[in-house]
Amino acid sequence: MDPQPRDPATRREIVSWAMYDFANSAFTTLIVTFIFSKYFAEVIAPDPTEGAIWWTRAIQVSAVTVALMTLVLGAMADFGGRKKGFLFAATLTCVLATASLFWMRPGHVWIAAGVFIVANVAYEVTQALYNAFLPEIADEEHMGRISGFGWGLGYFGGLLCLALALGMVTGWIPSTDHLDVRATNLLVAGWFFMFSIPIFVFLRRRQPRRSAPLSTYVRSGFTRVGDTFRHLRGYREALKLLIARLVYNDGLVTVFSMAAIYAGAVFGMDTSEVLMLGIVVNVVAGVSAMAFGFVNDRIGGVKTIGVTLVVLIATTLLAMWAPSRTWFWVSAVLLGLMVGPNQAASRSLLASFIPAHKQGELFGFYAFSGKLASVLGPLTYGVVLGATGHHRWAMGSIIVFFVVGLSLLALVDEREGQRLASGGNTG
Repeated sequence: MDPQPRDPATRREIVSWAMYDFANSAFTTLIVTFIFSKYFAEVIAPDPTEGAIWWTRAIQVSAVTVALMTLVLGAMADFGGRKKGFLFAATLTCVLATASLFWMRPGHVWIAAGVFIVANVAYEVTQALYNAFLPEIADEEHMGRISGFGWGLGYFGGLLCLALALGMVTGWIPSTDHLDVRATNLLVAGWFFMFSIPIFVFLRRRQPRRSAPLSTYVRSGFTRVGDTFRHLRGYREALKLLIARLVYNDGLVTVFSMAAIYAGAVFGMDTSEVLMLGIVVNVVAGVSAMAFGFVNDRIGGVKTIGVTLVVLIATTLLAMWAPSRTWFWVSAVLLGLMVGPNQAASRSLLASFIPAHKQGELFGFYAFSGKLASVLGPLTYGVVLGATGHHRWAMGSIIVFFVVGLSLLALVDEREGQRLASGGNTG
């Protein structure tokens, strides 16, 4: 990777890029984690346990679909210089599907799961494409703090959207026919669309654009992916990181996707209390993501991720053991402290391992590593829950993903990965 961006980004471009995190965080915060997941399990599904199992299946299907799509989409975007256009199409798809969740009512299990899968797949595609802009706007020296700034701004976006949602479910909107909860889907759709506008208006295109038939794009996408598979030994440190993240991100995805369901089933927390918990978690996550960006630039990405995984192991144990809501709150706050730095450091570390001409493609692999194994975490949770009937044991089973991920991360040589990227010896 070039030591400096080929066309240095302005401050307005960096803020516009980070604002996309501010925009899309509403989806993961309200739809995946705190509101719609709980509504799906407790209201749409026949009973909460069956609903939880259905939810894990929806997450699994999303993960497999995303894993298969993002590799080729990233390579296609690199080939045509059209990352921004692909990003806009995926954003619009996610917004429209999310708005459609407003009409999901009790008994609409199949339809609700299908619409959520479309929205979630589109969201994850936006992440692969959006992340691929990071090496274009940040040099190696500032990549950690810019990535952390994006994550931190994202958590504050989630916080503000949560606060609005809390007002909606505590009196602003009537609760008849679950209108208050269902309306939060429209809030997310509008929020995502409105605050994503800056990246499409202000972020400049830096890749040369090619005009070609769709068949040429698809053929080029598969060709570039095949080429990367054949030359992965040239990206060996990036490959090690992708494998490690494939495992530990599985744990994060599962913990977040099941958090509200777990809180309701184990501690009897209602939607308003779950939202209060979400607000607190987003505050600490946003602050820690920004603060750890500077720590990351000082001690390196591997050490930063390692610290977060050690704490996440202890946090998940605490959530499993927690005898009261107070202790569960403590575990949730610790989770928030670590999840932002973990995700920001993972993104910036991979970005430092990527040659300039492979940004979209390698971040397609990044999404692939995060989502292919995301089948296993929800599957494990669902299987353990189905076998034992206890959410605590299901939550405890996720610890193994953090432990194995930490062990694999120890094999990554950060300096060697950056040297290989700078050498540009991989085609």
